[in-house]
Amino acid sequence: MSLPADDTLDTALSRHGIELATEQISALDRYCRLLWDWNEKLNLTRHTDYEKFVSRDLVDSQVIARNLETGERVLDVGTGGGVPGVVLAVLREDLKVALCESVAKKARAVEQIVRELGMPLAVFHRRAEDLLPEKTFDTLVARAVAPLPKLLTWFEPHWGSFDRLLAIKGPQWVAERQDARDRNLLGSLQLRKLDTWPLPGTESESVLLEIRPK
Repeated sequence: MSLPADDTLDTALSRHGIELATEQISALDRYCRLLWDWNEKLNLTRHTDYEKFVSRDLVDSQVIARNLETGERVLDVGTGGGVPGVVLAVLREDLKVALCESVAKKARAVEQIVRELGMPLAVFHRRAEDLLPEKTFDTLVARAVAPLPKLLTWFEPHWGSFDRLLAIKGPQWVAERQDARDRNLLGSLQLRKLDTWPLPGTESESVLLEIRPK
């Protein structure tokens, strides 16, 4: 798709048939500009135009948002530049969202972005598995963080600190699930596919997986 240099968030939203409140569009537009400005100094995102932001970051975040209950305490694991955590907080003001990032430079950048946006989001410069012994959450969300077996290994000792894990995966999720089964990482857990949607630019699809104790 060839896009004009002056493409806007409004036009990208229109192309995808997405309707948001005016204040949400304004907040997301400001977030994009802050993120892309930081991205010139740090590698925070590969999605550096409105089309990629809407078709990947926003659409993925919308899928997660519609699978969260009112008022949930959510931890965005490995937030990077703030997706999906910051976007979730814009879409759903009822959520209590926290962001976790183990890379110091990225954590400082997203903390500054959140501060400039005036959003009341906690940002932890920690590995999620080091944070969980101290904090509890309803749901962990993971997007482009690690293969499923690695995620399950990290969080295996900490299921008392959260209720479920929501993970966005691409077409490799079936192989990752089998790998997790072969390693006996799913024995006490149940895995469900909650949602699927097209992966832009491919013939594949993304999936939202829910993992929780049996």
